[in-house]
Amino acid sequence: MKLVIALLAGYLAGTVPFAYLAGRLQGLDIRKHGSGNMGTTNAFRVLGKRMGFLVFIGDFLKGMLAAQIGLMAGGNQWGPWLAICTGLLSILGHSWNPFFGFKPTGKGVATGVGVVMRLMPLPAAIALVFFLAATYLSGFVSMGSVVGALAATVAAILFADHRAYVLFTVLGTALVIYRHLDNIKRIRSGTEPKVPWRFKF
Repeated sequence: MKLVIALLAGYLAGTVPFAYLAGRLQGLDIRKHGSGNMGTTNAFRVLGKRMGFLVFIGDFLKGMLAAQIGLMAGGNQWGPWLAICTGLLSILGHSWNPFFGFKPTGKGVATGVGVVMRLMPLPAAIALVFFLAATYLSGFVSMGSVVGALAATVAAILFADHRAYVLFTVLGTALVIYRHLDNIKRIRSGTEPKVPWRFKF
């Protein structure tokens, strides 16, 4: 029963729609603006940097919370394995939110970063550096997300202290790439929007 509760709690943590709620505070439905995603990048574009940053923090923290739930429920023996399950479920809950008809609602990058930060601080820090560098140099958050995810996988292989965490980054990176396939196509065709604050980090 504790296992089921932990998995459900991790999943539900990921379904909290911070971008949607932030949009409602400003009197708009973020699903009808920008890319239509309820994620950090669209929040930055539609709601502004300040609100976008708050959305990022919210999505980041729900990933950390999901991982922590798994660690606590699984104990010393099963904690890492349960943590990657609750972490992945939080990303799935964010990306295909059941409260919005299981339609694609976000890319899950910020939530995934929260999971990785809780489980593997060093790989998470390395991934963040690559994300910022790739976003700055290319002007595309989507490019930064994919590069950051790949960097997290490599860093996890090199530095993670449990094979469960390596498995998580491999699965998470595959999910990030899958969710960004349309962005990659738009980058290649020259139609992907760049961040307007590219040179203002």
